[in-house]
Amino acid sequence: MIRDSISVYSRNIFLGDMSSSESLKGITPFVYAADSGSFASAAERLNLTSSAVSKSVARLEERLGVRLFERTTRALALTDAGSAFYETCVRILRELAEAEAILAAQKLEPMGRIRLDLPATFGRLAVLPIVTRLCEQYPNLLPHVTFTDRFVDIVEEGVDVAVRIGAMSEWPASIAHHYVGNERLIFCASPGYLERRGLPMTTEALVEHDCICYGRPDGTVSSWTFASEGGAVVKRAVPYRLVFGDAEAQLAAVEAGLGIAQLATWLANDKLRTGQLIEVLADFATDGLPLFVIWQRARQLTPKVAGVLDMLRASLAVR
Repeated sequence: MIRDSISVYSRNIFLGDMSSSESLKGITPFVYAADSGSFASAAERLNLTSSAVSKSVARLEERLGVRLFERTTRALALTDAGSAFYETCVRILRELAEAEAILAAQKLEPMGRIRLDLPATFGRLAVLPIVTRLCEQYPNLLPHVTFTDRFVDIVEEGVDVAVRIGAMSEWPASIAHHYVGNERLIFCASPGYLERRGLPMTTEALVEHDCICYGRPDGTVSSWTFASEGGAVVKRAVPYRLVFGDAEAQLAAVEAGLGIAQLATWLANDKLRTGQLIEVLADFATDGLPLFVIWQRARQLTPKVAGVLDMLRASLAVR
């Protein structure tokens, strides 16, 4: 019952059932008195009289209908109800201070150290140019950028903002996310390779070609995905000549005329525009994994995080 009364009182502060100034005037002297163990010490910190602090706490006890302190001639000691209420009050005051700091900080430009974590290849090719523009726009912003393809717990590892390829089955409540788009998986070869080996017209024709596949650290080789009739996607292992555990190495091998590879458009687009690569089997291209910008909800209102998120959401279009 005591905790219920305290909970109702705390909720009323925010619902407006009591005067905010009256409520906070009661909370602050109570917290200071509990911290210092005396009304006199609390009064000194608040620049009030000891009598004023004592009366404020007494009014608070009257509103709550419980005793918060056991009073002796030497010191104050919190009652059980007082201890429970103290925990709530400290949290409220801390959250109010944090909210005021965030609102004040919004008036400032992005600055200070910010941790970013990016997928290795996609991060270097697609995200790093955006980070460079951010640094030019905000000279006091100090990015700390890491590149990794492993799963990173951004809360546990202190990362402010990350870019991720692939969705999670369930996003944690502490993490917010923004969908950037889906990568597109296409089949590419160099003009020289196609001149020597001919243009494949069907997926079955790939057995007559040199396929360049992606290999994982455990030794397994990724299958290719093909669009089929009705919009279904079929995964199929293909005979391969070369296997690389790095997407940029695959791209370089294709550009060198060593075979055909299935590549994400964000990786191959520049080479396609210049004619260094040619798309083949276009009717069988498919969507790949979704891409997301993710960040810690607790930090999203700070200027440095808000500035980075705004630019990433505006600039990072994937197709």
